[in-house]
Amino acid sequence: MPTPSPAAPPQARRMLTVALLVPFVVSLALWAFAWPAARNAPRDLPLGVAGPAHATAPLQKQLQQHDGAFEIHRYADEAAARAAIEDRTVYGAVVATGQGPKLLTASAASPVVAQLLQQAVAAGAPDGARVTTVDVVPAPDADPRGAALGSSVLPLAIAGVAAGSLVTLRGLRGVRAAGTLVLATALVGLVAAALADSWLGILTGNWWAEAGVLGLSALAVAAAVAGLAALLGPAGIGVGALLMVLLGNPFSGVTSAPQLLPEPVGLIGQLLPPGAGGSLLRSTAFFDGAAAAGPAVTLAVWAVLGLAAVLVGARRGRSAPPVTASPRVREPAPVG
Repeated sequence: MPTPSPAAPPQARRMLTVALLVPFVVSLALWAFAWPAARNAPRDLPLGVAGPAHATAPLQKQLQQHDGAFEIHRYADEAAARAAIEDRTVYGAVVATGQGPKLLTASAASPVVAQLLQQAVAAGAPDGARVTTVDVVPAPDADPRGAALGSSVLPLAIAGVAAGSLVTLRGLRGVRAAGTLVLATALVGLVAAALADSWLGILTGNWWAEAGVLGLSALAVAAAVAGLAALLGPAGIGVGALLMVLLGNPFSGVTSAPQLLPEPVGLIGQLLPPGAGGSLLRSTAFFDGAAAAGPAVTLAVWAVLGLAAVLVGARRGRSAPPVTASPRVREPAPVG
């Protein structure tokens, strides 16, 4: 009588695990990518109003009718409003003039927001008034809609996940692993800057600063993935990939703006490397480094903590007692 294979129950459990895991990952991906896109709307979007108080009061009142949409900043004149836009304090400003409202935008900060502001101000302008629009910090001619810049976040995240995974799977540990991650992501930054700036022209800032930002963004992801793998084992690669690609990419707000995403998605996205890297890249490429401190610190923290986890994981592995195989007891040979 044939005996049942003892491998059948484990195989059935593996089949059930895969069958349940795939729909879960698909549902997570659809939620992470589709939900924020479907709920895009301004939420406390920083917007300036400039001019004498008696002239700007109607403008401010009209903008505040969009409940919770705008965070109004008051400026004395157009020059102050322009300076605030260039410092990335506000996305745009409405200036009260004798000929009607004048809108200042910065399509380099977000073409989507610039278009949204044009529609909002035009809709609230007095009948017959013509709204003049001036793009204070325009997007580059090679990428007027910001599509190419937005598309750069996912490849950088994938490059970081690949670097962290390869270092782990190739058996590199400790200082060697950390050094390899730094070298690999530095080369990623150089190659990415050569493509995005020198070839495509979608970045227009200091070349070396852009390369540094791109490399740091990749390092933050790679170090996080490798660090999780060093602490959790191979499962850490999956956790890191889910965190950086399935959450970090759609939560980054690079294709629109963090203030257009549902709360608290915009905030979470800026605390993850893809979102922080996108914000830092905009500041470096188009705004001479304005408002770069916050995202730079975020990326540095991810990179340092990830590399520290890589070193700690290697030391813990060396201190663990070696596993020795138990001696095999040989059955005595039958007599006769």
